[in-house]
Amino acid sequence: VELQASGGGLVQAGGSLRLSCTTSSSVFTENTMGWRRQSPGKQREMVASIAPGGDRDYADSVKGRFTISRDNAKNTVYLQMSSLKPEDTAVYYCYTDIGSARFYAGQETLVTVSS
Repeated sequence: VELQASGGGLVQAGGSLRLSCTTSSSVFTENTMGWRRQSPGKQREMVASIAPGGDRDYADSVKGRFTISRDNAKNTVYLQMSSLKPEDTAVYYCYTDIGSARFYAGQETLVTVSS
């Protein structure tokens, strides 16, 4: 399973960034995809996910600020992050759940939010 993630970078608090994650058509259309993140010294945590039918789930900490979406024509999932806070600083990981297995993108996407 190949997932290609991109985006991230350095932004000031209150700013916005968009992450992208592209995969094959079969993976994209049949499985939930999402983003998790990990900050230094913390466990990896769920950020947002989106099911093939469009159902979305968000961590409480990002509700109202982050939006996950799917572009069916591009087999791509986006995470639009707005009103970023320093506590959003983390490595973000794109993933997909296929059955009981979870697959992560090979790229780590670093998001740094300065205060």
